[in-house]
Amino acid sequence: MSFKTQWTQLFPPNHHPLTERNLPNQSGKVFIVTGGNSGVGLELVEILYNKNATVYMASRSQEKALAAIKAIQARSPLATGRLDFLHLDLNDLTTIKASAAAFGERESALHVLWNNAGISAVPAGSLSKQGLEQHLGVNCVGPFLFAQLLLPQLRAAAASAPKGTVRVVWSSSALVDSRAPPGGVVLEELSSPVEDPVRNYAMSKAGNWMLAAEWNRRPGCEDVLSLTQNPGNLSTNIWQHTSKVLRLLVWPVLYKPRNGAHTMLWAGLSPDVGEGDGGRCAIPWGRWHPEPRHDIVQSLKSKDEGGSGIANEFWDWCEKQTLQYT
Repeated sequence: MSFKTQWTQLFPPNHHPLTERNLPNQSGKVFIVTGGNSGVGLELVEILYNKNATVYMASRSQEKALAAIKAIQARSPLATGRLDFLHLDLNDLTTIKASAAAFGERESALHVLWNNAGISAVPAGSLSKQGLEQHLGVNCVGPFLFAQLLLPQLRAAAASAPKGTVRVVWSSSALVDSRAPPGGVVLEELSSPVEDPVRNYAMSKAGNWMLAAEWNRRPGCEDVLSLTQNPGNLSTNIWQHTSKVLRLLVWPVLYKPRNGAHTMLWAGLSPDVGEGDGGRCAIPWGRWHPEPRHDIVQSLKSKDEGGSGIANEFWDWCEKQTLQYT
């Protein structure tokens, strides 16, 4: 990790290549934003809806989502898109198939899936419904299953769309550079997590990068571009489980959620992102990570490519955790 890498993510240049101001009309496009009822996800949903897309706000709480939808629609009287709630509980794998099926009953195609929902710094020992370390369960395994179940709709969209424009966008973090363990993901810690919530969170965010890269190698996924992004250090509820002292310390380098939505917008819809960019990581406010950690890069590569193959093994582990729920 270099000082330059950390600095450019903590203090990004004030350049936003794709925003609500220059995003083209998205009429006819269908999008899903997980965790879209608050924070950066809410900002992204509002931008997409105002560009006349069909947007599904996927989240656990129907009450909160419907309130957010009502507020967006009230602020956007001229929008001609559609905004719908989709129930999604990433903490419980038994529920995710029904969520994907509910989407499939309403839509035949999906142009971009933003895996935005996630948790951060939950107390050590916290587990998902299936007994997985909760950061891994909610941030990696749940989104992995959801994306796999939506592959028919993604492939249907890709069949008639320009190459590289149908995408799955995962969510990473600057903490991958500073706090992820060696290699990004320690395979032994998948079943025996350490008592360090920040390390566990950073490992889950590195895991998302692994899944983004490995997706592009897997049979059946070739037509759907997969990449990850660090939306930026944002003032959202992602900090709710951290101490008041830490929140005070980071407050000067936190940005408004709308900025992070611009990062996500660039990763999902920018024409500057193309077929050859699968597995790359975007950083604020729409550019490529300049210098990923060498050990992370090695993990992203297969053993045949001279890497460690950790991304391959992590994908296989996620697949094993979700097999009975597909």
